[in-house]
Amino acid sequence: MRTMIRSLSALSMIAGASLVACGGGDSSSSSTTSVTPTGSNVLSVVVDSGPSSNSFNTLYTTVTICVPGSTTECQTIDNVQVDTMSYGLRILGSVLTLALPVAHATDGNSLAECTTFADGFSWGPVASADIQLSGESASAVPIQVIGASNFAAVPAACSATGPTEEDTVATFGANGILGIGVFEQDCGSGCASNANSGFYYSCTATACAQIAVPLTSQVLNPVPLFATDNNGTLIDLPSVASPGAATLTGSLIFGIDTQTNNASGTQTVLTVDPNSGDFTIVFGGQTLTDSFIDSGSNGIFFNDSNLTQCSSSDYSGFYCPAASQSFSATLTGVNAVSATESFTVDNAQTVATNDPTFTVLTGLAGTFTSDLETFDWGLPFYYGRRVATAIELHSTAVGTGPYIAF
Repeated sequence: MRTMIRSLSALSMIAGASLVACGGGDSSSSSTTSVTPTGSNVLSVVVDSGPSSNSFNTLYTTVTICVPGSTTECQTIDNVQVDTMSYGLRILGSVLTLALPVAHATDGNSLAECTTFADGFSWGPVASADIQLSGESASAVPIQVIGASNFAAVPAACSATGPTEEDTVATFGANGILGIGVFEQDCGSGCASNANSGFYYSCTATACAQIAVPLTSQVLNPVPLFATDNNGTLIDLPSVASPGAATLTGSLIFGIDTQTNNASGTQTVLTVDPNSGDFTIVFGGQTLTDSFIDSGSNGIFFNDSNLTQCSSSDYSGFYCPAASQSFSATLTGVNAVSATESFTVDNAQTVATNDPTFTVLTGLAGTFTSDLETFDWGLPFYYGRRVATAIELHSTAVGTGPYIAF
């Protein structure tokens, strides 16, 4: 659950570490697939162990990027995480073979970004690239190159934002991240008007200083830049039998109500806060107003003092009840529409140990200690659903974003 902090005034989320599955035991190895929608707006996605072979509940896809204006200087990169609570494309410098042009800050120096996740931070320059996602494309998009070599060192103001520098594939858990959430920019007006937001930096060869960045120069969600199918996305994943499966294959569909394969139906539509992307979840008598649904979170994260936490350091922060526990929570959008959904919390250590081939865990859950007003419903929410994410100010047949629907 690797969601970027967008709001300058409130923490958007927690970033969850991959479980370390150790031990043995008999297990049944299975893979789950769904009927694949067809069309130029469909991109295949998969849940598997990822490039470091130790990920759980992490949704990956493949992207193609090119030097702006070139049809030959291109690179296809797999194991890019799909994240509906961050914004923009970020690629690890260690996997990038292209020489992309670095963007310039308004003072003419190189532009860099400090991307803050709840479990750490990532540092690197902003560069320009043409992006190809299935049949959809966007030109000269600002992206971040995380951990780029031969670039300015991480400034102290950035390294102070998190405990861990996540600038390698091993620490990041992916070759990159595709942020396709409800906002167009990764920071928005706060970074355009505030030079000390903590996100963007003007860098010389030896030093970096914080700087304000216009909206169009920030790292951008590529979806609104498509010629068509640009008002949002659908993630379509098959159901998974408890406690999980070895792998899972589904689809990322671009656009909402733009083609027959992305038409709205009778789903529940929850509008979200236009500044934070959050809505309200009522759980266990708590009204949690900073809550969200996030494909980039690898579990269900909330606070419940009655649930036993795992004692092993390999599963720190996750729940390990003696037996599986069933719960329900009520989700309410800014539009006052509500839906009550059920979920299960499994013993993380037992499941990972008994089923070491599983990378899809339906009942993986843990604590959310950084914000007591938050319920983070991660990738397990998406199993067996079509979940729509409508982008701010973009219209669909059932309303105008930002909203989520399922």
